[in-house]
Amino acid sequence: MSDPKAARFPWGLTVASLFALGLLVSLGGWQVQRLQWKQDLIARAEAAAGLPPVSLEALAQMPDPEFRTAVLACDFQNQPYVELQSIQDGQPGVRLISSCDGWLVDLGFVPEAVSARPAQQPAAIPAITAQARRVEAPGAFAPPPEGNRFYARDSGAMSRTLGVEGPVRPYVLFATGSAWPQWQALTPSAPPAAFSNNHLGYALTWFGLALALVGFYIALLRRKLTS
Repeated sequence: MSDPKAARFPWGLTVASLFALGLLVSLGGWQVQRLQWKQDLIARAEAAAGLPPVSLEALAQMPDPEFRTAVLACDFQNQPYVELQSIQDGQPGVRLISSCDGWLVDLGFVPEAVSARPAQQPAAIPAITAQARRVEAPGAFAPPPEGNRFYARDSGAMSRTLGVEGPVRPYVLFATGSAWPQWQALTPSAPPAAFSNNHLGYALTWFGLALALVGFYIALLRRKLTS
């Protein structure tokens, strides 16, 4: 005679619960890995903030120059740039992208309402500083550029448009000083280094859901086998 309890054992529920438990634990573990990565990123940014600026030649020799500040001596007022559609503080506009000794340089944000661009200047301006930041390649569905106007930070296409020779670097130099001091519409800025770090909370949430699932399964199993 077969065991009636074995016949009532919820195999389907067990398999589904094990699958869900594995998924929740995996998501929790992934957030723990993200936490470690984010803490390392924040530590690197804070350490780099206290270091003096270096030359572009020294920057190019670093295996990972992200967050380091470099001195740029290029005459941005008398060389071409492209415009990247952007939003800053809720305001639409563009970021002007130029180049300096083989590096792409983000010169800053200009509001969309400002249509005028400064005329070229006969004299070079003083050197400015810029911070190296890693940028990701745009996705396959990113809109293509329209002439001088870009809608995604496509470093390869921008380099070709600007005539930058050599391999495309995975970093962009974000100016922290103005290439046009007399042009108030241009706001140079680097991406904020104050990274949000909520990964521990996310990990605890996923692991908490996993424990709740285990408790729910045990309670349901007991009820099933004792009914």
